[in-house]
Amino acid sequence: MISFWERKSFTNTDFIIIGGGITGLSAALSLRELHPNSSISVFERGIFPSGASTKNAGFACFGSLTEILADLEKMGESEMLSLLESRRKGLSKLKERLGEAQIDYQQLGGYELITNKEIHALDKLEEVNQLLHPLFGESVFTLQYKNISNFGFNNAAIEALVYNPFEGQIDTGKMMRALIAKVAAANISIFTGAEVQEVNPGKNEVEIIVDNSINKTIKFKTQKVLFCTNAFTNKFFPHIELSPGRGQVLVTKPIKDLPFKGTFHFDEGYYYFRNFGYRIIFGGGRNIDFDGESTTEMAVTQKIQEDLQEKLRTLIIPNKSFEIDHIWAGIMAFGDNKKPIVKKVSSNIAVAVRLGGMGVAIGTSVGEEGARLISDR
Repeated sequence: MISFWERKSFTNTDFIIIGGGITGLSAALSLRELHPNSSISVFERGIFPSGASTKNAGFACFGSLTEILADLEKMGESEMLSLLESRRKGLSKLKERLGEAQIDYQQLGGYELITNKEIHALDKLEEVNQLLHPLFGESVFTLQYKNISNFGFNNAAIEALVYNPFEGQIDTGKMMRALIAKVAAANISIFTGAEVQEVNPGKNEVEIIVDNSINKTIKFKTQKVLFCTNAFTNKFFPHIELSPGRGQVLVTKPIKDLPFKGTFHFDEGYYYFRNFGYRIIFGGGRNIDFDGESTTEMAVTQKIQEDLQEKLRTLIIPNKSFEIDHIWAGIMAFGDNKKPIVKKVSSNIAVAVRLGGMGVAIGTSVGEEGARLISDR
């Protein structure tokens, strides 16, 4: 049951965005720029965003050498470059919109650990640099060898490091707090604990039925709806081609004299780690259990966590002891390729989803594209 005042002031709005993560909140801000006087609401089913926006490892990156080569083979040159440019622009827009200090952005560079399995990728390094030169104005990837020892990695397992000066890291919590504050300051309503149960499109408006623990069922009406629900989108649109991918993460307690700073990848980006002060944040490993990790269940598993800890011991810090402080998981969305899906599903409903594990980089761009789509601009 809701009051007359609640019905009058809250349940009719011009635009509704479903999903309160990076993409949804970015879309809301872009909508406000396009429609200064319109009413805009964001619905998020959790207290915190339910996918990966507050659960990622805080990488401001756009792709390692082996990832780019894999995408080049699968997507072709034009689509791969378009995707990279969207990630680059998205990161730039995110920093510009929120401010680098507010998100604790540090451009410490990115590194890819090359083992014997990926050594053939080095033959393509200069070719990739030439492809990316129009986007960055200089070579993106250079080879490093001495830092394998300087960073304390396993010399016997790591053949080379590929360095990228353009990548950085952020504090995910600070980023989302800054984004939420920006949305609130733009007079956009955010409803958390608001799980959408039904979407009923009409000729001139859409009815959204929301459940929560207090009011049970509430009906909202709006002119346009944008779904930014990423891996959870198939609940409403089962025909959309995407599948969930769980990313498990751990963080260590501070490690004395941790010898490296920056963001690091290996095994085509399936593993990723970084420093957070003197801690290591380390995630990935879904490639050792694709079936088990293709899920929307927010949980960690012994198989993945043991794999991550083993790689910490044997590959990343073989000469240092460590303790695990915390473990968690986030849910991403993937498809046959890494191109996001931004399209209308009806005249007044659109989706902006399938971020391919690059939400920090591409969420701002995808949100902006979705906002323009439902604005017909």
